[in-house]
Amino acid sequence: MKNNQKIGILIVAYNAVTTLGKVLDRIPKEVYEEIDEIAVFDDASKDETYMLSVGYKETKKLEKLSIYLNEKNLGYGGNQKKGFNYFIEKGFDAVVLLHGDGQYAPEILSDMYSPIINGDADVVLGSRMMKKYGGALKGGMPFYKFLGNKVLTTYQNRALKMNLTEFHSGYRAYSVKGLRKLSLSNCTNDFHFDTQIIIKAHHNNLRILEIPIPTYYGDEICYVNGMRYAKDVYHTTQEYRKAMSGKKKSPIYSELYVYYPLKLYPFSSHQTVIKLLNSKENQRILDIGCGDGLFSEYIKNGNTKVGVDFIPESESIKKNLHEYYQNDLNNGLPEGIKEKDKFDYILMLDILEHLYNYENILDQSKELLKPDGRIVISLPNIANIYVRLSLLFGRFNYGDKGILDRTHLKFFTLSSIKKILKEHNLEILKQKVTPIPIIEVLPNFMKNNIGKVFNFLLYLITVPFKRLFGYQFIFIIRNKV
Repeated sequence: MKNNQKIGILIVAYNAVTTLGKVLDRIPKEVYEEIDEIAVFDDASKDETYMLSVGYKETKKLEKLSIYLNEKNLGYGGNQKKGFNYFIEKGFDAVVLLHGDGQYAPEILSDMYSPIINGDADVVLGSRMMKKYGGALKGGMPFYKFLGNKVLTTYQNRALKMNLTEFHSGYRAYSVKGLRKLSLSNCTNDFHFDTQIIIKAHHNNLRILEIPIPTYYGDEICYVNGMRYAKDVYHTTQEYRKAMSGKKKSPIYSELYVYYPLKLYPFSSHQTVIKLLNSKENQRILDIGCGDGLFSEYIKNGNTKVGVDFIPESESIKKNLHEYYQNDLNNGLPEGIKEKDKFDYILMLDILEHLYNYENILDQSKELLKPDGRIVISLPNIANIYVRLSLLFGRFNYGDKGILDRTHLKFFTLSSIKKILKEHNLEILKQKVTPIPIIEVLPNFMKNNIGKVFNFLLYLITVPFKRLFGYQFIFIIRNKV
């Protein structure tokens, strides 16, 4: 124990009968005195790794050394998951991942866990690409592996907006508090588990620190298929990006999937409303159905931003909203919000179609407006040409998002929306329309240039034929005088 914190060493081993004893021998005495447990997880080795480990423990009389044998092979990632859960359940504070094949240096274990124990990092990654120990090539890394490592790391840094020198080292340390924030059970059991855990750590804003480590390549057996590994790393990185953009719900990143990503391209509903709100300051703004508060991030900080939704208050909500009320909107607006100051703007963006009783929300919102206040509503157009053509061919297929989102309980046309607003004594001040978001499905390299031109042309067609081509309608309304 160091600084009153429990430190664990997780050694993952597979067919390591010739190397594991040497790895254990190299652990410095001062490290052994500081740590609380070394746990060897033998992943159902085909050799005598387990028996050697047990014999080593008995011979050396090491009370802090624990040996575990998996009944079946869990895979590189699966073995890590089992080991991490072991230390989480035992209430440790930090855990270092070390390989039983001798590829990583036990001599610098304290360098790995000290930043976590001292509160300087949540994740420590050992990097062979840093120059303190001479770099990867001088340490014996084959050139083709060095090149592949560099190419993959460069790609991942760009894709994930990170700046690591190496993604592919297996020498790591984690704060157990940080591990608890990550969903590891749905990660792969294969070798690209190491990439997935970095992605999830980065997404959860864990503090990641790199430190230089020596490179060692000996006669250990490598079980990694390099080409398959590169393919898996590429695909899992792409999976994450698609999950974040709402394009694909991946089982690996299901807990991170953004169901309703912001639409920030020209003529979109979010972009239109952002321009409207940012034309003024010192406004009090209520976002009904605010989700994780991501939209409010784009509203000027000079405004007071208040949100209501059913989800628990998250870090994003705390960051982007001044006030938040957790409430099921099917039961109306919370009483607490009715007791506060009235609002300049009340937003109902892509929310009324999800509610059983949207009329109740409309009526209650009217009472929360200042005399010159405005309500901004965006709703999908069920009479869009896509839906019409689908019906022509006998199809009405629900999806994860879009006009036929399976969570939509109500459907609206331009005429029905106007009728509803009139019935609730609301006056339409402005009406806008958005084009079909084809730009969202274009490849990234087309979105900035060709995509924007195409989106503009589509908008020009949509305006005069809004009932047919309109994707969403946006209404700026007020209480009828």
